Amino acid sequence: MPRPHRDLRVWQDAMTLVTQMYQLMAEFSDAERFGLTAQIRRAAVSVPSNVAEGAARGSKKEFVRSLAIARRSLSELDTRLRIAENLNYPGKIALLLSAIERLQAALGALIKSRKVRGA
Repeated sequence: MPRPHRDLRVWQDAMTLVTQMYQLMAEFSDAERFGLTAQIRRAAVSVPSNVAEGAARGSKKEFVRSLAIARRSLSELDTRLRIAENLNYPGKIALLLSAIERLQAALGALIKSRKVRGA
């Protein structure tokens, strides 16, 4: 059975972002594992999960809705990474924030294109 989400560039980029987030979280202290780290991981995993769910849905309208939810998860992720940055946690947070910005833009473009096509 084909999985249409796997062909979507936004899903592929979101999967890469999840991997990068997990790598970053490995640098955080064990004391933070159940706090900010867990929240960052949940938000990161939510992005490709929502893209996949939306691609599997029957209507364009539901797909656009799922893409919007993915964008909201990216906004949560952005906020949590900025908190980590403010707390001087280790890692390449600035690079990940740039990746989030690019993915936000790509999701926005995909949402717009689907709406134009009659979502």
